[in-house]
Amino acid sequence: MTAEEGEAAGGQPGHIDDPWDQGSLVAEEGLADKSVIVSASYKTDIPAFYGDWFLRRLQAGICRVRNPYNGLPFAVPTKGRAVAGYVFWTRNMAPFFSALAKVREAGLPFMVQYTCTGYPEALEAATPGAEAAVAQVKRLADEYGPRCAVWRYDPVVFTSFSSARWHIENFSKLAAQLKGLVDEVVVSFYQPYRKSARNLAQAGEAHSFMVKEPSEEQKRGFILRLAAIAADQGMRLSLCAQRELLSVAQGPAEASGGGGVVHDAACVDVRRLSDLAGSAITVKGQGHRGKACACAPSRDIGAYDTCPQGCAYCYANISREGAQKNLRRHDNCSDFLLEPA
Repeated sequence: MTAEEGEAAGGQPGHIDDPWDQGSLVAEEGLADKSVIVSASYKTDIPAFYGDWFLRRLQAGICRVRNPYNGLPFAVPTKGRAVAGYVFWTRNMAPFFSALAKVREAGLPFMVQYTCTGYPEALEAATPGAEAAVAQVKRLADEYGPRCAVWRYDPVVFTSFSSARWHIENFSKLAAQLKGLVDEVVVSFYQPYRKSARNLAQAGEAHSFMVKEPSEEQKRGFILRLAAIAADQGMRLSLCAQRELLSVAQGPAEASGGGGVVHDAACVDVRRLSDLAGSAITVKGQGHRGKACACAPSRDIGAYDTCPQGCAYCYANISREGAQKNLRRHDNCSDFLLEPA
């Protein structure tokens, strides 16, 4: 993406307004590891909408991606010794279980970052309900073990109808349902990136709610409360790329209090992938968010403006309508998830 395109898309000049790309100028085509972790994808929901395309790329052994800063294409391996493993990101795994079986047949370890928030339609227009989401996580645990999936309660959005009390009750209910199916929950607080702020403001006007911003002190107390709830259900709670909220007294890695411990999240988790692989995985370099998080380096094979689920706080879409249009013109036979218009 050029500087002009970045500005038109709602970001700063020369910059994709996406937190996951903060450090990626180091950049994808510059990674020279013998093996890479493939991320599919924090830019869109590949399991929910692009499973057929993914299977074609898996069979081919390669896909192509465009650098979001300069538009230049580069290749990403999808199988073989060049791939250390996969991290799949989704809100709906149902269409993708057959693809997971193919990834397993290819001898590739994988983990799933599964977002389940139980938010109302005003915030999430077209995601599976909590009951369906829990059932999918259970299937992942039954078929691939409780280390396979990580639950994401992410982002935490405070509004006139989703207060701290509401979140605590909602989180408690979901945590109880997911007990024994996952061993970690990742959380983060909503951040008003330009596209997400605009989309959320439009949703607020349409559904008559207001966004509220708690203080850092309130956030710290709240997150410790969630950590205690998670601990009671046998889960570790990790905070994604918001290290300023972790206790300085206990170092940058964790904070404790209220019966819970808050850890520094590594969403692209080489230790978890190593456990799932049954052998140590080593990758070199820095994660896409640079020093903002503990993620291992990865190569993402998604594309912006392609997820039509319509989450009001989304940073990856200019609009739901645009994403729906791009889904319609997506070509399963292309090397790219989305060809330039």
